[in-house]
Amino acid sequence: MSDSFAQRLLDWYDRHGRKALPWHHDRNAYRVWVSEIMLQQTQVATVIPYYEAFMARFPSVHALAEAPVDDVLGHWSGLGYYARARNLQKAAQQVVTEFGGDFPADQAQLESLPGIGRSTAAAILAQAFQQRATILDGNVKRVLARHHAVDGWPGQTRVLNQLWDHAESHTPTERVRDYTQAIMDLGAMVCTRSRPGCDTCPLSSSCAAYAADEATRYPGSKPKKEKPEKSTWMVILEDPDGRVLLEKRPASGIWGGLWSLPELDPALESDELAEACERSLGLSCQDVTIQAGFRHTFSHYHLHIRPALIAARPQARVADDNDRRWLYRDEALALGLPAPIRTLLTDPGQTALL
Repeated sequence: MSDSFAQRLLDWYDRHGRKALPWHHDRNAYRVWVSEIMLQQTQVATVIPYYEAFMARFPSVHALAEAPVDDVLGHWSGLGYYARARNLQKAAQQVVTEFGGDFPADQAQLESLPGIGRSTAAAILAQAFQQRATILDGNVKRVLARHHAVDGWPGQTRVLNQLWDHAESHTPTERVRDYTQAIMDLGAMVCTRSRPGCDTCPLSSSCAAYAADEATRYPGSKPKKEKPEKSTWMVILEDPDGRVLLEKRPASGIWGGLWSLPELDPALESDELAEACERSLGLSCQDVTIQAGFRHTFSHYHLHIRPALIAARPQARVADDNDRRWLYRDEALALGLPAPIRTLLTDPGQTALL
């Protein structure tokens, strides 16, 4: 192997790398693909229990393609970035209809599937098909930015192109499956964001950032932008049987396609909530209890959630339909719920910790 970078990394991987992750067992394109999508912006330790439950419920691309979307979102609930789950099912359906249920072993065809970009397609090719393909996920960007002292934020086209060039130059023709896992592992386990373990890194002898004692300078940070603050009332409408009213959110936008609680204008005072529910939902309401509010952070804004528990009289109950359901709490937990809503329904005292 001509590139000593790759050889040193593989030698380190043979001694220290992760070789028994769940998606390494019975490895195929479907299992690799699901793991890659789950691992986007999510750590391995968080992903593992979700992955195992997901695979138990959807063991094949056909099972995922045919499943009710609420079931898919329910098994994704808590992982966040729910567009990943919706794209996952859309891609599964496309694999079934366009490729007969077999993932294509071709970069361009993989990238044609919803939610699969250049690096994810390459990971599938390398991990499932053992083809030489170049990956560049967040961990790899950090390793390469430090090793080559690449200035700037990787979200900038100039910086990203430099990192792709370096990634391509180091990707070997042999043991590419092990190499892609090795460089991801190095970023996750040694070349970490805040406390890089340079003393144990197999690449430190040629690392420009290490030589300059500036490892934490790279990669550059995303320019800071103040996130706007928004607020909303979320009402937990409960009937005498203990069922709560849930509404399905629009397919696009925040928490798209998930089930959530009805929301009311944040300008309302607490003593106006019951009347507002009656006006907007046709309910007869009483006994309003204000619960502890909390802040939930999205990628581009902060949302201050003010929860209120309200008793709804049965004679004016809103009927179930495709976008609105009365459910017992254990029934609701089987649906795709945003993490804050799940906590509100199970342990509202914990919402202050979110």
